[in-house]
Amino acid sequence: MTPDEFRQKALANFPLKLIETTGDQALAKWQELKSSGAGCPVILGGDAFDNLLTPFGPDVPNVQPPLSVEAILKLAADISFPEDIAKRGKEKREAALERLKAALAANPNMPLPQITETNNGSTRTLSREETTAAMLRAHRDPPVGDWPASPEPSIGLSVARDLSGRPFSKVFIGVAPTDDWTTIPAYLRWGNWNACPAAEYHVAAMRTWRDRYGAELIGMSSDTLNVRVATKPATREEALALARDQYIYCADIVDQGAQTYSALAAYLMANDWWYFWWD
Repeated sequence: MTPDEFRQKALANFPLKLIETTGDQALAKWQELKSSGAGCPVILGGDAFDNLLTPFGPDVPNVQPPLSVEAILKLAADISFPEDIAKRGKEKREAALERLKAALAANPNMPLPQITETNNGSTRTLSREETTAAMLRAHRDPPVGDWPASPEPSIGLSVARDLSGRPFSKVFIGVAPTDDWTTIPAYLRWGNWNACPAAEYHVAAMRTWRDRYGAELIGMSSDTLNVRVATKPATREEALALARDQYIYCADIVDQGAQTYSALAAYLMANDWWYFWWD
């Protein structure tokens, strides 16, 4: 089957109605569709839209087909957020560590990934011994850090523009056949790769933050979520607690972004757009 044939079959199975627009008009079009009451819209931006089609292509031999929307929502209803994601992450890290130890015992000269570190603007590659030690090191939370003098500016609707900040010439808005936007990750069977949680965990997280902060999923790509909130955390203590929950949900926003809990917490107090990204 050619990639084009796969794409056509996946589009035929795609559960959201697709409406084409431009990156600079995407938010206004999203608001128009939301006001119409004909389902829940979500901006499906990015230049890798076709990655969102993967769960809806023809069945692949030896690959388990995705769960139904109903099955995902049933799982989501039993999830305690963020406790269950924290437990899941701990179990996955421990299992990966045991696999690494066994592999190194069987082959001490096995190939290892290249790890670099940056200090004071200088970057260096870790030695094999340092790399092994880093991979075997127990998981450590990021530092709290000092409260920044000024928070980072709002990320906004990042899925509608490229890395240079230019709006995409074409994005899609998908309209889910539901009046509950928190179910969109279930409709798209979104997640369950690398450190990105499975769809049911996204549903549970979104419902928690909807109830607490008036959160709403506005945009998503194959690896990114843009969420807008009606209420920001009111105190540093609340913001730090929220930052810790968001780190449990999406470690990359700190490990490869804010670097400290305080930097993320200051951003959350100042901005009504949240950003989640998984490598």
